Amino acid sequence: MRPTALAIPPLAGHDKAVRYPTPDDPELWAAIRRYVDSGSATRPGRYLKLLHGNALDMTGTDRTEFEFAMGRDARQIADRELSTLLDSEWRSRLTAAWLIGLDRRMHFRDRLGEMLLDSELVYAGQGYCLALSRFETSADADILCAYLDKYLPQLDRDYDQSWAIGALLHLDERLGSNRADRFLTPGGLWEKSAASRYDPAERHRYLTRLCAFADDCMRAGGPQRDTPGNAA
Repeated sequence: MRPTALAIPPLAGHDKAVRYPTPDDPELWAAIRRYVDSGSATRPGRYLKLLHGNALDMTGTDRTEFEFAMGRDARQIADRELSTLLDSEWRSRLTAAWLIGLDRRMHFRDRLGEMLLDSELVYAGQGYCLALSRFETSADADILCAYLDKYLPQLDRDYDQSWAIGALLHLDERLGSNRADRFLTPGGLWEKSAASRYDPAERHRYLTRLCAFADDCMRAGGPQRDTPGNAA
């Protein structure tokens, strides 16, 4: 079943801390129309292609055009627009995290880490894990370990643990470390968790494919910006 339409507001009093799109917030509406839900009646919005890594199933011209658009927007979007999207609901947060990860805007690391650990909204954590995979530092592995330490023991919460273990295994491979090992011991946290039905090796391969896709997007999206970040 597809997620509900982006423009539908929440019920009154629900998730008051989340900045939902309303007619009184033109800044958020503009960012969503430009970067998150730029589809049409016949073409799904961008967030649906990013959700679960669905873009990997795209082929031919559709994939080429999508890679170009993602790479272009990852380079062009302003930090303020990214922050605005991160204030909003899961579709906006998922898309913003992908764009942050593609362009490796590592100054967003702390905020993404806090949001991952809070796990306030569904699906957004997929984007946070992808971004941390792209940053490729031990600080990113620290965040993923903290997340797994927090949520693997919570047997009633199947959140983004499968994305986090895939991202951590990817970082272990890139950094020559073995941070994921302690979660994967026989009879250990992973096997006892709500996410135990997922194969960590398969999740590792999947995150690696997504990171390769991100590289393709950035190659397709044009030349690198002249200065790091974009605070405009």
